[in-house]
Amino acid sequence: MQSQDVASRPAASSDGPVVDVERAEAALVEHYPRLVRLAYLVLPPGLGRNRRVLTAHSLTQRALPRGRSAPSPVIPAQSSGRDGDPGYAYLRARLVRTALEAGRPLRRAAWPRRSQLPPLLPQVWGLRLFPRSGGADELALDQQLSALSGPARAAYVLRGLEKLPDGDVRAVLEAAGVEDPDDALDEADGVEARLYALLESPEFDPCSLQARPTDLMRRRQHLRAALAAGAALLVCGALLGLPGEGWAPDGPAAPPYARNPSAEAALDPAQLTKVPARAWQSSARTDFSVWPARGDLTGDSALLRRALAVWARPGETVTVSATPGTPAGGPPGAPQLLYAGTVDGVRVVLLYDGLRVARYAEPVDGTAGAALDFSRVDGATRAEASALVLSRADGNVRYLLAPWVRKAAERDLVKPGSGAMALTVTGGVTSPMASPAARQGGGSCTSWNVLQVTDGTGTRLLTDLAELVPARLTAGRPGQAGDVTGARALRAWAPNACWLSALGSAGVRSVNTWPYARQPLPDGSGAADWVCTRAETWRGGGERVLAQFRTPGTAQAAVVAKAQNVAACGARDPQVLAGVLWKAQSGGWYLLAAGARGTESIRASGGVRGASEGSLLVLPARQGARAELKGTLADGRTIGGLK
Repeated sequence: MQSQDVASRPAASSDGPVVDVERAEAALVEHYPRLVRLAYLVLPPGLGRNRRVLTAHSLTQRALPRGRSAPSPVIPAQSSGRDGDPGYAYLRARLVRTALEAGRPLRRAAWPRRSQLPPLLPQVWGLRLFPRSGGADELALDQQLSALSGPARAAYVLRGLEKLPDGDVRAVLEAAGVEDPDDALDEADGVEARLYALLESPEFDPCSLQARPTDLMRRRQHLRAALAAGAALLVCGALLGLPGEGWAPDGPAAPPYARNPSAEAALDPAQLTKVPARAWQSSARTDFSVWPARGDLTGDSALLRRALAVWARPGETVTVSATPGTPAGGPPGAPQLLYAGTVDGVRVVLLYDGLRVARYAEPVDGTAGAALDFSRVDGATRAEASALVLSRADGNVRYLLAPWVRKAAERDLVKPGSGAMALTVTGGVTSPMASPAARQGGGSCTSWNVLQVTDGTGTRLLTDLAELVPARLTAGRPGQAGDVTGARALRAWAPNACWLSALGSAGVRSVNTWPYARQPLPDGSGAADWVCTRAETWRGGGERVLAQFRTPGTAQAAVVAKAQNVAACGARDPQVLAGVLWKAQSGGWYLLAAGARGTESIRASGGVRGASEGSLLVLPARQGARAELKGTLADGRTIGGLK
């Protein structure tokens, strides 16, 4: 539950104190154990404890300013024991920034930062290092922190370990480059403050370590394999220098380790599956398996060879990205060719292996800067297999459409009455349209352009969420939702469209929005709409639910609650309950809450106490109060409010 009264964010001062190297080094030496602990807690637990320990030490040791002096972007008040030390504040801000960078996924369009790579130093060979194990409480806290986003984890640690008030936490997060510190603080509220003391536990102390050997048997096997591979490379190098046929040039792919007839067959462009143009018309299936091969370079064996080789073994210069839950590794056999051609000054190859779609892209004047992207698409139906992202350039996106798509158009989801603008389709490729995934953060959201496709079964909307496969948009009660075609469904999406940006790069398959309640406001100024938006993923996990609240006269809804990996607002459990602190025009504050149809009563406890019969709740409240919501359904089951 969040307050809709949002204070303006203070700008960070640009004329803060100057931190020289000597002062920063003194602070680093004095507070090294605490700084390393801070980095360890902010780093994503998914790195594994050994790499997390080494990365925490590496980031801390690299936090010193590089020049003789460096301006501190934000120097908030210090906790006890470090008062007035700008050197410590500077190191902490640098450390939070690099720790958050280390937890971000690698992107195709940008070089990886040093913090995102395994640390060069320190290194420990033959041993695994990890902190001493704590008890059940520490384990539970670690699991809760791992479920938070990086900024929210940093906010919780700065609150609990550094004892910083929310204003100073917000300043540190802004200095670390976090786009929405308030959102991070709200998400951090999901972990109880009573667990702050556990952050000082030996479980989270990367300076007090235990050592264990790595897998000795596997290490010996790897040593023998390395020696054998080295000998094989010498032999292959000699063979490659001889005249005659051999492995063809593979561009930016890593060199092959050994000759393998099966692997070579899978990487042979002549073995690629190329579906005839009209095969989909007689097939019982309507998915990517019946897409024909299109593009002006489907006969370029050298290009196809490079794409297959990079898929099997991407070289160090190749930027690789994959949606969450997408398996890595080469194709199990010769894949299907969907497209090979030149688009926006880039050679693009789209391949499909039954589980994944892979997109290989390289410049037309060489292979430097090649990129490889994966998206999981198993179980795709006609609706989800209607389009693939072919190219993004200059803020625009081009799609490759399914052969059964008859018409394509561009529609602004924020303006439901503006109509659709037809797109030109040539060889299955659309003309460029504005991509919301390319929008720079920080600006106001005044539009959200989506792709509208029409085939023999109807019309549907797809949106670019920075992945290869655009997400399908639906509207309606879970289990009965349909495509966004009519005026009512378009109006339901309009105030909620801009929140789709929170679902980017998460492997989203479809997004449904559902106006589940309408609540008269206690000051008589009209009625507010309650909406839940649920994103389903290709991997069948990691679903995200947003509860949104919109008052009369406001164009965009406000997100008042979030949840992940829950059944709420979905086909399995369409029930949802959420609340918000709302400020009336008279200045009074109220707790408003609403449940879906079938909610018999709602009870609030904590900072606001009270109950109501039915699916709506209105209680007087104080600014900043926090309440817990419980709802009772018609079948006697109880549900909690989204947070």
